[in-house]
Amino acid sequence: MVAMIKQQLILATGNCGKLREVQSLLQPLGYELLPQSDFKVIEADENGLSFVENALIKARNAAQQCGLPALADDSGLLVDALAGAPGIHSARYARSGGDTANNIRLLEALANVPEEQRTAHFQCVMVFVLSPTDPTPLITHGRWQGKILRAPLGSNGFGYDPLFWVESEQTTAAQLPPDRKNQLSHRGQALRKMAELLAAHCSLATST
Repeated sequence: MVAMIKQQLILATGNCGKLREVQSLLQPLGYELLPQSDFKVIEADENGLSFVENALIKARNAAQQCGLPALADDSGLLVDALAGAPGIHSARYARSGGDTANNIRLLEALANVPEEQRTAHFQCVMVFVLSPTDPTPLITHGRWQGKILRAPLGSNGFGYDPLFWVESEQTTAAQLPPDRKNQLSHRGQALRKMAELLAAHCSLATST
């Protein structure tokens, strides 16, 4: 991936933790990443039925209001014992109260679930659009397997990270150093794939 492009790019999120993760992975490509909050973007109504639909909605909304290419992701936690919940509703699982309330609700839902049935995975879909009407958006996916603990551990990360046990590391996602988390995580996987697509996309654009 050798694509040093001085290109402003809107990240369609107000989540500071997510912004830090994406910045650390896109900086080597030479992109200037700007959060949509810098433009006072009115957040999109995420009314899609899938991670792909919601990511597209967010990316197109940011591109429309900012007049720049936009990158968006939609991600969530899918718990096997809960038939894939909270899924696309992960950020609003408890309706209010943010990450802490979401974690509490998840622990309550799994209170009587034995250890061997507490498997789960994070899913991420990432979308890049050149404009709000881009007919060929770039789309990548990432998946991170783990299980849900009975109590939170760690202070790094955000969302469900303190409850998400990573077997290979023998820690939670919230205990991992940021660099290591980026290597393993669903978002890191999706973003590395996106970086490869962006590098190829820009190479094609400069050669035509």
